[in-house]
Amino acid sequence: MSIYSRIRFVASRVNEDLAAAQREDPAARSKLEIAILYSGLHAIWMYRLAHAMWRRPTLRFASRFISQFARFVTGIEIHPGATIGRRFFIDHGMGVVIGETAIIGDDVLMYHQVTLGGRARGRFKRHPTIGNRVLIGAGAKVIGDITVGDDAKIGANALVVKDVAAGAVVVGIPSNVHRGDVIA
Repeated sequence: MSIYSRIRFVASRVNEDLAAAQREDPAARSKLEIAILYSGLHAIWMYRLAHAMWRRPTLRFASRFISQFARFVTGIEIHPGATIGRRFFIDHGMGVVIGETAIIGDDVLMYHQVTLGGRARGRFKRHPTIGNRVLIGAGAKVIGDITVGDDAKIGANALVVKDVAAGAVVVGIPSNVHRGDVIA
């Protein structure tokens, strides 16, 4: 891939991220404002750089350095080993933690103080898998090697420790499936 092709690829992904933020946040006024002021987007962009480096074992320390710098600057901790899809948006991101083996699909919206964490120690899949078009409310904790299906909604401050079916709405501590569109 030529340098020109790489620049076009990165520019298209940056534009895609900006459009996702504009779509998800009604307070967003312009792509310029989003690019300069949205810490959730800055964290994702730094994650993408760190993740690309993480795939090369000789660059893992540098990758972790970038992720910790991003945490210091944005208040959002994303391990470079996590796998994150396209158009992922963190709104009001302070306090977000995404663990090393987490997998996040496309078009996911996540609010502040969300944790995608592990329940065990060891070198195996220990963090959640989040499907496409999932909404994760503020303060939610999704813990362990579980799966959240496509189009699910996780309510604010929910504690999720079991698989969530596609399209389900879960609320509470521990979380329970809720019938209807309202997230408590």
